[in-house]
Amino acid sequence: MKEIAANEFNDVINGGGPVLVDFYSTECPPCEALAPKLESLEKLFEKDVTFVKIFRQGNRDLAEKLGVRSSPTLLFYEDGKEVCQRLSGGIKRSEIIREIRHLAGKENTDSILSGVKPVLTKTDVAILGAGPGGLTAGLYLCQAKIDTTLIDIALPGGYVATTHMVSNYPGFIEPQPGYMLSHNMSEQTKRCGTIYKVAVDVTKVDLIKKEILIDDYETIKAKKIVIATGTTPRRLNIPGEQEYMGNGISYCATCDAKYYENKEIVVIGGGNSAIEESAFISKFASKITVVHQFDKLQANREAQEKAFADKKMSFLFEHEPRSFTRRGDKMEVEVEELKTGKRKVIVTDGIFVFIGLVPNLEIFRDKLDQDEWGYIKVNEDMRTSIDGVYSVGDINSKKYRQITTAIADGTIAAMAISKEIG
Repeated sequence: MKEIAANEFNDVINGGGPVLVDFYSTECPPCEALAPKLESLEKLFEKDVTFVKIFRQGNRDLAEKLGVRSSPTLLFYEDGKEVCQRLSGGIKRSEIIREIRHLAGKENTDSILSGVKPVLTKTDVAILGAGPGGLTAGLYLCQAKIDTTLIDIALPGGYVATTHMVSNYPGFIEPQPGYMLSHNMSEQTKRCGTIYKVAVDVTKVDLIKKEILIDDYETIKAKKIVIATGTTPRRLNIPGEQEYMGNGISYCATCDAKYYENKEIVVIGGGNSAIEESAFISKFASKITVVHQFDKLQANREAQEKAFADKKMSFLFEHEPRSFTRRGDKMEVEVEELKTGKRKVIVTDGIFVFIGLVPNLEIFRDKLDQDEWGYIKVNEDMRTSIDGVYSVGDINSKKYRQITTAIADGTIAAMAISKEIG
């Protein structure tokens, strides 16, 4: 891709025809993940769209003028005017194609894409998921000189990357920001030589043939597969939750707490995640009401002591939410007192839900032996019910789910595979 500076920007976007502009930064893993996608798409659409990139750190005035506050950020122009939807962060190939369709035309885009030849990439081990378990497995396999490809629909780090602080990771006296801990794990595994295929669309997984189709055109064929797809926040599945998700309802304090400066918040849940994340939200919010179904908190004692000592926090025990509604700028939470069945409405500025996690198994559900809660059954070597398929981390059926237990699983699976392949 051609690189331009701020003084060339206006000439480029007004030069006639559609333009895709990539604002990138150095030492930026999402930028690194995006670069090969843009290069391959430029080869396909070079006659229809002009692709250029701008170093955001070296062109700060232009970036600020355009409201570009993160890297990478893709902007799309036609006849000098910004069109389409901006894309930022872990950008997928399919998302870029969606916007190119607006620039190059649907029929033309589909015609060009129909000519894309399938790609077959062979590797010894394919790891599905780049959380702590997957990253550890990748590190150990790479150090054993086993060709390893790490695949994730998002960026490396997993759920840990959205955790505010990690206070119990061995080797660190002071609590560590979750995103930084995840970043360091990822960089260590990448520098070892593990191949990354991240922020991709995983279209199909064949565990028997050991084939993973990504972005609808590249098939990763492996000798072994390690499943490390982790978990996602559990939903309440009550009226209003789906409608206001991301617009008044959040599942990530690290992502969204900063938007509630001096606002009132309702937190649903009473376990470790709910109470620890409430402590982080308390740095921003003026008032926090914790709604919990039981008569006491399930969080660890230290977290509870901090919560009860926080003057911003109050607790509504033995209550459950029944619906969410938006009234202007406010959210309303209808809650039911479980003992009496009486309902009332809490008016608030925002809602955070922390009620546990569910395993990410959709793409190969019913293909593996699972426990009654839908987690994968494994043996002591992390082998699943399918030969050559291993599973690690929070997706496994086990008693405790922590960063350290995921790392242990990844270590065990990698060592078992190394003995077989090595």
